Amino acid sequence: MKAKNRDQSLSDSRELDGSYDQLTDSEEDDFELSTVCHRPESMDKLQEQTKFTKKELQVLYRGFKNECPSGVVNEENFKNIYSQFFPQGDSSMYAHFLFEAFDTNKNGSVSFEDFVFGLSIILRGTINDRLNWAFNLYDLNKDGCITKEEMLDIMTSIYDMMGKYTYPTMQDEAPREHVESFFQKMDRNKDGVVTVEEFIESCKKDENIMQSMQLFDNVI
Repeated sequence: MKAKNRDQSLSDSRELDGSYDQLTDSEEDDFELSTVCHRPESMDKLQEQTKFTKKELQVLYRGFKNECPSGVVNEENFKNIYSQFFPQGDSSMYAHFLFEAFDTNKNGSVSFEDFVFGLSIILRGTINDRLNWAFNLYDLNKDGCITKEEMLDIMTSIYDMMGKYTYPTMQDEAPREHVESFFQKMDRNKDGVVTVEEFIESCKKDENIMQSMQLFDNVI
């Protein structure tokens, strides 16, 4: 029974990275299985559960496996990978928040499934799906509303990530001013917090936010 599960696991992985004819030697199979901690679900399941095609999933899996040979990524590795995209700033705090959003099981690691489920929403989800995902990112303690403190933490992490040497130079008070502007628009009943309903309604009325979301439509 174990041998059957082992063979199926390897078959699923081959199907994802398109390497059927590259892993035919039994010693290579044993080596690969011994170095991988997590095997992704089958191609059919991932296609059903996301909005990606088979080809897209294979491309994503090759990239993921290249960066994360074990099949999962922990927060430290996630931060290291993310920092490569923002060498001019400190992306560690924003990467922490992003990791928390992808780690839906709250087990301290992000699998390929976690990664593609989140990416499918961000890139291919409906407007409501994307806005709900963004709200979850900002709602740091997951209590169903965004406070000024939470928004300030996120904004500060974004400004830190962009770096001190951007042009024009960002002022130290810029994150707080952004938060005040954000709450002025979104906190409809002025109770000091923004609910998911207020967030989605306000974003849909903001032309700049809607245009920025459309930029993701053809990323892959």
